[in-house]
Amino acid sequence: MKHLLSIEKISFRDIKQILENTVMFKRERGSQTLLPLKGQTWAMIFAKSSTRTRVSFEVGIHELGGKALFLNTDDIQLGRGELVKDTARVLGRMTHGCIIRTYAQQDVEDFAHYSQIPTVNALTDQEHPCQILTDLFTMEERFGTVRGKVVAFVGDGASNISNSWAFAAGKMDFELRVAAPEEFQLSDEVVEKAKGKIVRTTDPLEASEGADVLYTDTWISMGKEEEEARRLTLLNGYQINRKLLEKAKKGAIVLHCLPAYRGKEISEEVFEQFSTVIFDQAENRLHTQKSILDWMSD
Repeated sequence: MKHLLSIEKISFRDIKQILENTVMFKRERGSQTLLPLKGQTWAMIFAKSSTRTRVSFEVGIHELGGKALFLNTDDIQLGRGELVKDTARVLGRMTHGCIIRTYAQQDVEDFAHYSQIPTVNALTDQEHPCQILTDLFTMEERFGTVRGKVVAFVGDGASNISNSWAFAAGKMDFELRVAAPEEFQLSDEVVEKAKGKIVRTTDPLEASEGADVLYTDTWISMGKEEEEARRLTLLNGYQINRKLLEKAKKGAIVLHCLPAYRGKEISEEVFEQFSTVIFDQAENRLHTQKSILDWMSD
């Protein structure tokens, strides 16, 4: 049985298989006959709101022949304090797989253990593997390969996105540079586990020098709203803008996992200049996640 719980735990071989099959799912959308989820019902437990993740998974499950059962945590017993392991045991007897978007990484791992059905981490505070697999695919579409490339992540370097980028760099042989204030920098623990070429700096210009990809995310992730004023102060100056773009390699692209707050983590000018690739990146969530679900059904 396969799970997608983190980039840290998935193998290089499995990442390559998912990325290679994503090409087919994107090319053949609307005409494919492969229905690996035919007759299956997949639960979707979301403790955090979502646009791209929810829509892409619901559509993807449908296009693969299955049915999606959306469960907001406030509508099931998890919202009244039922243990994750008990909910997992129930859903494991009634559904064929589960996609979870929540806060604690341990909750997703416990669900996978106790449910005994394929389980997807659709975002936790620690990792966002579906997004990073999509981003790797988007890079391969543009560059042919991610190997040897330089990704400059600018902003909150202590986030789930930057954690997953670090593990991807170690597995896929590219360089990750994280430009962030010291308080919001990628942790020593993640860098040590990732074992990749990772550079940490407080200087976004240094990180952007010769980069193939400039990448950012919102400065205020879900659950961090009470820190808004302080984060806006500390992260001021860590915006992807024309100045950083001029430091990047000729032909570089800008990626953003959305939602975007123009004038904060990215300038309006740069966002609109790269809107095509950013919304290609958003669309690729559907194709990549169909490939993930197909891989899990093997």
